[in-house]
Amino acid sequence: MSDIQWTPVIGLAFGIILGVVASFGGWGPFLIVLVLGVAGFLIGRIAESGEVNLSGLSMRRK
Repeated sequence: MSDIQWTPVIGLAFGIILGVVASFGGWGPFLIVLVLGVAGFLIGRIAESGEVNLSGLSMRRK
């Protein structure tokens, strides 16, 4: 169970939350949740590695 990739699971959960907020709250709350989610993601990346390195998120193969 230790080989679970959490990024797709977290992305799915975030997408579901954004969908619920958009359908019940409108565009204002949707944008607030989106901005706070991106801020939380960046803070998490900084806390994990000490820097913001988003190159590992691309799907390109070398």
